[in-house]
Amino acid sequence: MQNPMNFPVPVFVVSFAVLWLATQLGAHVISKHRKLEEDVRDDFGAILAATLTLLGLIIGFSFAMAVSRYDQRKNYEAAEANAIGTEYARADLLPAADAAKVRALLKDYLDQRVLFYTTRDEQQVLQINARTAQLQSELWAAVRAPAAAKPTPITALAVWGMNDVLNSQAYTQAASWNRIPTAAWVLMAIIALCCTTLAGYSARNAKAETYLLLVLPLVVSISFFLIADIDSPRGGVIRVLPQNLASLAESLRGH
Repeated sequence: MQNPMNFPVPVFVVSFAVLWLATQLGAHVISKHRKLEEDVRDDFGAILAATLTLLGLIIGFSFAMAVSRYDQRKNYEAAEANAIGTEYARADLLPAADAAKVRALLKDYLDQRVLFYTTRDEQQVLQINARTAQLQSELWAAVRAPAAAKPTPITALAVWGMNDVLNSQAYTQAASWNRIPTAAWVLMAIIALCCTTLAGYSARNAKAETYLLLVLPLVVSISFFLIADIDSPRGGVIRVLPQNLASLAESLRGH
């Protein structure tokens, strides 16, 4: 089952509709049954301000979490390109036949890593991951055989470099799974519902303030959209592009 937060546009539409309905609930339903008296309006305003402040803090923390994860994915993409490029150069330390095999496998492996970042379809991602795992086994076997046949510090460098290649992919995969917890989304949604309901309830004239009551649901929905977009590795508009991997692939084709 796919994570619904992988689809930022539906998140925006649904959240805006639900929060707007919550505002209307407070303005037209609750206020009809219990009018907000003027002598308690100041106290109610303090409660609304505190609730909005809490919502703002949680949205800010969630946005910071999403940005940190986005930066982490960018850093791992650069580290992965660096590891592959280094191992491609270290292939010279292996016997000629083994070096040619390692380089051919690395080029194929690099193409799969570029596809990992650019593909949106989850089924294709599963196929890419399966092909990546197969290539990793072949790459490790390609450096293990000459290293076992002639264990020298020189061949050990090639083995060490291949270990970095495999580790960098694992770090990248872990970073793509590292998302904002569901509990944080639930907490934001509950507090946002409370805020919009209270905002609607506090309206003096709901009909005259119809457009004003749209502001809070719209702003909160845009915040949810932005957080979901940045937090999603491949489902949003703001994504980590494999610039370093693509640049390395282009240079290896020329090589």
